Amino acid sequence: MASFVVVRGLKKLGGDLKDARRRRRIKAALMAERLGITRSTLDRMEKGEASVSMGTYATAIYSLDPDKLNQLINIFSRENDVLGQLISDRELPQRIRGTPRL
Repeated sequence: MASFVVVRGLKKLGGDLKDARRRRRIKAALMAERLGITRSTLDRMEKGEASVSMGTYATAIYSLDPDKLNQLINIFSRENDVLGQLISDRELPQRIRGTPRL
């Protein structure tokens, strides 16, 4: 079972997805067809259910705004992984001995 924070985040994502679709005046049946899913899957997705695959969410994001998909794709890239960089920097050696390797 997903944590409360994850469940709340998925509900927000689903609601935002539904609002974005409606602002664009895209009917639910057409959106489902574009995504290659059933109408009931779209309904579950717009409710933020965790059982909907990440691939389906990614397809929906791409369908509504291709640039937003790049944000999802790069979410854990080195440039965006501030915590990972901090941990890596903390583990840098204090001294470097020997001849430098070029």
